[in-house]
Amino acid sequence: MRERIPVVVQGRRARRPAVVRVLWTGAELAVTLGVVLLLLVVHQLWWTNRQAQEAARDQVDRLERQWAAGPPSPGASPAPGGEAADGAWAAGRSPSPGAPGHRAAVYPPPRVDLAYAVLRIPRLGLTVPVAEGVGKAAVLNRGYVGHYPHSAQPGEPGNVALAGHRNTHGEPFRHLDRLRTGDTVVLDTARARSTYTVRRILPRTTPGDGTVLAAVPYSGVHPSYRFTAPGSYLTLTTCTPAYTSAYRLVVWGVLRSTQAR
Repeated sequence: MRERIPVVVQGRRARRPAVVRVLWTGAELAVTLGVVLLLLVVHQLWWTNRQAQEAARDQVDRLERQWAAGPPSPGASPAPGGEAADGAWAAGRSPSPGAPGHRAAVYPPPRVDLAYAVLRIPRLGLTVPVAEGVGKAAVLNRGYVGHYPHSAQPGEPGNVALAGHRNTHGEPFRHLDRLRTGDTVVLDTARARSTYTVRRILPRTTPGDGTVLAAVPYSGVHPSYRFTAPGSYLTLTTCTPAYTSAYRLVVWGVLRSTQAR
């Protein structure tokens, strides 16, 4: 008698209802999008900070080594634009006083986007390079503090105006709101160390309040915040509140002393 082999016939798998398929696809897309957004946040808040802070530290070390080595020898060829290759100012040399052709030393302005100074704020534990200009890609996003063109240079009469990121890309001004009147701010260049004392703090003003950068600074939005006499000022600006760019935080200092190198 033959043995019959049973045959199993599988039925067709029931398809999910359309609404379930739509929900499932939407959930997958949401998870994927969430992962992408998380990676972007990590990149902005961690990786850009790490890269910029390391680059800024390297630049500070480079400037300090060059300053410690002293000015270039008289026969050295100047870098393009009359500046040293490391970003320091190149001082124009002139004959000694009383000699024919004597004139005061000339200090050409720093080249745009070039780091040439170091900002130190002891209360914040901050040491960061300063570059000429406030462009994001070339200066601020590198973790540097930017010097507003046409504002005074460190130690000079007028207003030395600086800007820096509060969040991401090194965020040198992350804790600028912790400064208090009487705090010390130092600006080092190849020529001198200029020490400022914080005098006034404007917690919040509009991005268009450009008079805070004036030679005699004041706020056109908040008139009670002002200086009235010419002097040697320092202005530090950054975005506020944290993680937004809706307003600007402004810190003003007054020159206390300048010590030549």
